[in-house]
Amino acid sequence: QVQLVESGGGLVQAGGSLGLSCAASGWAVYNLVMGWFRQAPGKEREFVAGIGWNDGRTVYADSVKGRFTISKEVAKNTLYLQMTSLKPEDTAVYYCAADRRISVGLSELEYASWGQGTLVTVSS
Repeated sequence: QVQLVESGGGLVQAGGSLGLSCAASGWAVYNLVMGWFRQAPGKEREFVAGIGWNDGRTVYADSVKGRFTISKEVAKNTLYLQMTSLKPEDTAVYYCAADRRISVGLSELEYASWGQGTLVTVSS
């Protein structure tokens, strides 16, 4: 399995920006799909964005499209999520996930490796 460590969460005001990072180790990143999920209090974990490591194809949830950008830095085996125009409803624990698959999956069931999560709080 891939080991994933997130960083970069914190408190930000509505309308602000925040960046998350996820460092991957323990497995070759070839043929990996990586993604970001989030879980708000009292809600189920939901897909936010995903990227294919080899082809760089990206997929976004409608709720974050145009505001969030997922990217990767191959040399550092690191995944990023740049979040702008943040809203209070973006408040959640954000998780990095990875799986050896061909295409980005939208369900948490499609990812075998998970980070510990990082809290993002957006104040109104």
